[in-house]
Amino acid sequence: MTKRMGSALIALLLALTLGVAACGDDDDGGNGGNGGGGGGGSAQAEGANVAFLPKQVDNPYFDVAAAGGEAAAKELGGQFKQVGPSEAAAPAQVPFINTLTSQGVDAIAVSANDPNALTQALKRADQAGVKIVTYDSDTAPEARSVFVNQADTEEIGRSQVQILGEQIGNKGEIAILSAASTATNQNAWIKFMKDELKKPEYKDMKLVKVAYGNDDDQKSFQETLGLIQAYPNLKGIISPTTVGIAAAARAIDSEGLKGKIKLTGLGTPNQMRKYVKNGTVEEFALWDPEQLGYLAYYAAAALASDQITGEEGETFDAGELGKKTIGADGVVILGPPTRFNKENIDDFDF
Repeated sequence: MTKRMGSALIALLLALTLGVAACGDDDDGGNGGNGGGGGGGSAQAEGANVAFLPKQVDNPYFDVAAAGGEAAAKELGGQFKQVGPSEAAAPAQVPFINTLTSQGVDAIAVSANDPNALTQALKRADQAGVKIVTYDSDTAPEARSVFVNQADTEEIGRSQVQILGEQIGNKGEIAILSAASTATNQNAWIKFMKDELKKPEYKDMKLVKVAYGNDDDQKSFQETLGLIQAYPNLKGIISPTTVGIAAAARAIDSEGLKGKIKLTGLGTPNQMRKYVKNGTVEEFALWDPEQLGYLAYYAAAALASDQITGEEGETFDAGELGKKTIGADGVVILGPPTRFNKENIDDFDF
């Protein structure tokens, strides 16, 4: 008798358990109805395990972006970690992709040091079920589903020339201090810088050299000194990299050349505040890298939960950034960059 009652009790508990599970599945299905169009909040995206792989770790720019990714993970109840090489080199990123793939993360958000060098490793990750998002710097489109672009590529490139042109009266020799020679975003911006310089209003501005500091502080500093020595008539430098612009500002300041060589580019307010206030730099630009990392995590989580696939026209919720739409070639744009100068730099803290 006791044995039969025990069996009946187990059967009852099992039925109740299955009933609760079935109710939970129905709830998920209801949320999932919002997922295809991306309008249904973050329910499907909860619990994603997303790893960030920046160009290099211990880089202030990527540290800020990682903070945004971590904030998004907390909002969604997901997991976040950041791993990566200490130097900005594409081959150094490949082992991290392979390790993350073997660990079975749901998604990898990677800022590529080279558009093609990571393709095979990322394709293997995709075949293993890992969703791939690029942010900040893209790979070849076939190697990822979504690229979270900080701002319109053409707008960034052309605006850099425009800012420097305003400062030097559209006259004189200028140079560009880039990151790695293979960096996708840098090369795309430089392409539009060169195209902008072909316009009639810049006929008296001459690009004398593109130097590469490899996103290394000391190398960028030395490259800036090299430009100063090689081109005594240099009037301006554009450095579209946060490491580069800070190192270039330090070099110009140390050589007593503030006001004589104008500098602009892409930097964080906290890095550049000193140089803006002492007159070494008049104005530079950047988007909010924390928001970039935040958006990259939301995009990765949406992919991992099958809310989106990366097709043009799909939308997904991105928390405090609202609804985002995927454009051509799987690109999602954060928004236009902000110009920073003496008037507004203290309004920002990143």
